[in-house]
Amino acid sequence: MYRPRLDALASRSLLRRLRTIESAPGAEVELEGRRVLLFSSNNYLDLAAHPRITEAAINAIRRYGVGAGASRLVSGSLRPHRELEERLAAFKRVEATIVFTTGYQANLGLIPTLAEGRAVIYADRLCHASLIDACRLCEIPLRIYRHRDHLHLSRLLQKSHASALVVTDGVFSMDGDVAPLPDLYKAVEHSAATLVVDDAHGTGVMGHTGRGTVEHWGLEGRPIVQMGTLSKALGGLGGFVAGSRDLIDYLVNRARPFIYTTALPPALAAAAIAALDVIEAEPERRARLWSLRHRLHEGIRQLGFATLDSQSPIIPLLVGDTDAACSLSDALLAHGIYAPAIRPPTVPVGTSRVRMSVTAGHRPEHIDYALEALKKICASDPRLSERLTSGRETGRTKGRKTRSTIP
Repeated sequence: MYRPRLDALASRSLLRRLRTIESAPGAEVELEGRRVLLFSSNNYLDLAAHPRITEAAINAIRRYGVGAGASRLVSGSLRPHRELEERLAAFKRVEATIVFTTGYQANLGLIPTLAEGRAVIYADRLCHASLIDACRLCEIPLRIYRHRDHLHLSRLLQKSHASALVVTDGVFSMDGDVAPLPDLYKAVEHSAATLVVDDAHGTGVMGHTGRGTVEHWGLEGRPIVQMGTLSKALGGLGGFVAGSRDLIDYLVNRARPFIYTTALPPALAAAAIAALDVIEAEPERRARLWSLRHRLHEGIRQLGFATLDSQSPIIPLLVGDTDAACSLSDALLAHGIYAPAIRPPTVPVGTSRVRMSVTAGHRPEHIDYALEALKKICASDPRLSERLTSGRETGRTKGRKTRSTIP
């Protein structure tokens, strides 16, 4: 029964397949027997294979073993779990945090718990899938506001007069743009609403000291609930929620993915602690990341690609057409650059793109090589140049229309 469905996906250029990388996730990787430049990783600060972090994980395995054994409410918290939560609370400058096994689970635990006793959830149109799935688990209506449109959100809040939950990404993972948190916070401040920010792609990257999108906007100390991940800038695996002590204590008692899932392996908790040490001790990593990001973004813009409103190390090359996006990705791989095409349902129909991401592990010559490859690809493919024009038009109109609910 699945073969016809797979064939249907293939006919629309929507069939995915897994590729095997046989090296650590750095700027250069061994992909199926080829050495290529990796421009698709969320390893923003190049910490996934940092010697200090891997050594911390190895030492934790020697002391605590590989797995946690059970959920923390069943078999207890290991010391690395408690130390990590204390470090994350200090890093995010909040009262407390709670660590989940993955970022996806953090959202699945957080949103239904916060939705208790509320009347409606409002979500940005381009929220991450984990946020949307978490909202769908709730027994209250889910409605959307136009992407980054705080005025639309304000009108919805004023119209409903109900206790609401407002959710948004801090940095949007496919567009690379940043949520207007000051405006969103102002909208919820004068209503019976709570603002939740999924800062998976902001933690370690955004803000003067890398504390995330809330720091970037100067909103620290405000009653904003933050979710974050250990699997992107911190280079490991896991998720967390940061907020008040009462909220965290309540999540321990009510968040089902925390209660009923085996805890994060202690080695990964130890690795995250070491990653926080490196982030605070080596701010030059973040400075290098942003310098390289500017170099790539400006070069891509000069080549004529629409990059939407990217303000982060995530830089979409908006093509529009699914086939053309796949062709561009294939052409890049032929030049030794791995940057997969992003297609529906990950992005809206008509907005397929190649998503490029920069890390602190890249070098200026890597950026220049990628730009030269893109220039050669465009020069050799007139149809792609036409798609680029279509992509720019799509970028100007994207987000103007929206549905009232997410199905």
